[in-house]
Amino acid sequence: MSVSIEHITKIYGTQKALDDVSFNIRSGEVVGFLGPNGAGKSTMMKIITCFLPQTSGKVSVCGYDVAEQSLEVRKNVGYLAESNPLYLDMYVKEYLAFIAGLHHIKNPEKRIQEMIDITGLQVEQKKKTGALSKGYRQRVGLAQALMHDPKVLILDEPTSGLDPNQLQEIRNLIVSIGKQKTVILSTHIMQEVEAVCDRVIIINKGKIVADKLTGDMKTLAGNMTVITVEFDKEPNQAELQKLPGIDSMEVVNPTTVKLHITTNIDIRPEIFHYAVEHNLTVLTMHKEEKKLEEVFKNLTQESSEGILS
Repeated sequence: MSVSIEHITKIYGTQKALDDVSFNIRSGEVVGFLGPNGAGKSTMMKIITCFLPQTSGKVSVCGYDVAEQSLEVRKNVGYLAESNPLYLDMYVKEYLAFIAGLHHIKNPEKRIQEMIDITGLQVEQKKKTGALSKGYRQRVGLAQALMHDPKVLILDEPTSGLDPNQLQEIRNLIVSIGKQKTVILSTHIMQEVEAVCDRVIIINKGKIVADKLTGDMKTLAGNMTVITVEFDKEPNQAELQKLPGIDSMEVVNPTTVKLHITTNIDIRPEIFHYAVEHNLTVLTMHKEEKKLEEVFKNLTQESSEGILS
C-alpha cells in the first residue's frame, strides 16, 4: 500500500478531530478526500505529511512510519497546501532552484526544466512568482511538490479560486500525474472529484462515512431520480403525485414540476398517459440521476455510523 491509515485518533484538548479512522490507498490510485469544514480532512493530511502527530493509531507511507521514520516519509510525499505558500519576490526558476536545493536534487538544472515542462510554466518561467496569475502560481506549487519525484502527492484544494480555463488545465495536469503516482485530492468541488478521482472517501465529524469507487458512490443515496416535466398547461398536482414511485414533487412554476422518484421502474410512460388523460401536452421531460453532490449532502448532514463500502 502507498498509504496505510490504521485506527487514527487525534484529540485537541477536549475535541476529537479524528475518531478511529482507517483506510488504505493503493499505488497509482487518485483518491478524493472529501468532507465539510471541520470534518477532519486537513488534520488527516497533516498527519500523513508529518506536520502533526496523531494521538493514537498508526500511519505509514510507502512502508515508512510517520512517527518513527518521518524523514523517509517526507522523501516520498509531495504536498501542495491550500494556501500554496510561495516566496513572491523570487523568480520562478529561482524558487524551483531553492526547492531543488532543499531536496539535494542531483543535476538540479535538468530537473527544474523537467518540472517547468510538465507543469506548463515555459511562458512564465522568467517572471517573479508574485507576478503570476493564480493558475500559474498553482502550477509553481505543483512543480515544487513534484520536484523530488515523490511516490505520493497530496493536494489540498488545488483548484480553489481558479477561472474555468485554469481549472480545466490543472485538472488535466492532475489526471496526467495520477497515471504515475498515488494522489490524494482534498476538494469541495464535486465535479472535480467525478472528473479526476478513481475513488472517494468522505469524512464527517472525524469519522469515515463512505469509501467507494467514484462510479459507485451515487448508489449510497439509493435509487433517487429526478424527472423535470414541463406541460403546456398547469397540471393537477394532487393527481400527478398519485403516480406510482413518486416520493415528492417540487413545483418550479405553474406548468413545470420536478418529480423525485424512488423506484427502479421508468415512470415516464405513466407521465405521458397522465398527460393524455388530463388533456395536457408534455413539452419537455428531463431525467436526472442522483448527483455526487447530493450524496455528499446526505452523508454529511446526518450522523452516520461505520464505513459504507
